[in-house]
Amino acid sequence: MRAFQTIKNIWKIEDLKSRILLTLLLITIYRFLSVITLPGIDPKSLSALQGQTAGGLMSLLDMFSGGAFSNASIVALGIMPYISASIVIQLLAIAVPYFQKLQREGESGRRKINQYTRYLTVLILLFQAPTYLVNLNVQMRHVGAGIPGGVWFSISSTIILTAGSMFVLWLGERITDKGIGNGVSFIIMVGILARLPRALSQELVSRVSEVSGGLVMFLLELLLLLAVIAGAILLVQGTRRIPVQYAKQMIGNRQYGGARQYIPLKVNAANVMPIIFAQAIMFIPVSLMGFGSNPDSWAMKIFAPLTDIHGFWYNFVDVVLIIMFTYFYTAITINPKQMAEDLKRNNGFIPGIKPGRKTAEYIDEIMSRITLPGAIFLSLVAIMPAFANVFGIQQGFASFFGGTSLLILVGVVLDTLQQVESHLLMRHYDGLLKSGRIKGRQGNAY
Repeated sequence: MRAFQTIKNIWKIEDLKSRILLTLLLITIYRFLSVITLPGIDPKSLSALQGQTAGGLMSLLDMFSGGAFSNASIVALGIMPYISASIVIQLLAIAVPYFQKLQREGESGRRKINQYTRYLTVLILLFQAPTYLVNLNVQMRHVGAGIPGGVWFSISSTIILTAGSMFVLWLGERITDKGIGNGVSFIIMVGILARLPRALSQELVSRVSEVSGGLVMFLLELLLLLAVIAGAILLVQGTRRIPVQYAKQMIGNRQYGGARQYIPLKVNAANVMPIIFAQAIMFIPVSLMGFGSNPDSWAMKIFAPLTDIHGFWYNFVDVVLIIMFTYFYTAITINPKQMAEDLKRNNGFIPGIKPGRKTAEYIDEIMSRITLPGAIFLSLVAIMPAFANVFGIQQGFASFFGGTSLLILVGVVLDTLQQVESHLLMRHYDGLLKSGRIKGRQGNAY
């Protein structure tokens, strides 16, 4: 009954209703484009490409594009080139003084950084689009077909793929500005969820067709999935609070300060970025194997185990990389010295700790303590699909048990629900939950 009342309250808020309807319209347009095949490509000849993306690392690309990659769609490259460009720009903002200056310029600097990110996205697309066409031609030849020959087809298809991805980016930005939630993340989430019904039905049919315990095993799988989702929510929202005391000040006849507050330090300050970095590196062995001609060479024997996403060595290297990148990304995003200086400037201090260098060392020590369990938990979530596969769960359904897809789903859903709840509370309606408020990925409730 409360759920119906909440939906009724949402529908009463005209601004929120229009934002939700616009978001649904733009998502519908994106899903429609994902099934429109490139001009000159026969959809019936894509069975080899769909088989290539049914498993392994290529299935991750197809999942993020919502199946557009395996459909040879005009938006086949999806939003991932923009994500790659954003990561590069973030790294440049750490190492290059010019980008550091732009970050400090506020809104004008943010606009310039976004513009540079778009330019870099176009460059990446102009490189990825011809590569995608070469792979598409190879896969279609396996079934006796092929892409149209000639330079004009390559140029026109490259332009179409580039324009398609930039249009998807434009849709994401419109969702962010005029809709609900973060548009780019929302589009990725929709692409992931698009594969859930089919994966769920295939797993159900597979379990029910077994002689004994099929349906019971399927129910146990659902309970395990709910437990993993609960763990991912804790990982996204988990914080360690450091108490801060502000010194009392007299300004005129009024007294300010003296109240105790808290600095929230996230257990997983790096969010999903370490998994993305690690998986980007794990794609390198796949590329190197593609250039190998002798399958019995020592190099091919070394790289082969690193391409099996359910194998021991792939997951071992993946865990090591995730833990390393978690520490690296946390170190470049959390600055204990800056936090200590800000506290000292505002007459704040941590009880029992001297202001200045001692405070910075204390915050750095706390971050080191909470980053290790956060990194281990993040790596376990990342390799959960491999454990699910060991227990006989099909790969399509196993991919929802962890990894980047699960963390993106949890993070985007929490952020979107948080925005909806803020609209409700601002209009003096009850929130989505009876007790407490929904926390997004930033760990704040407002």
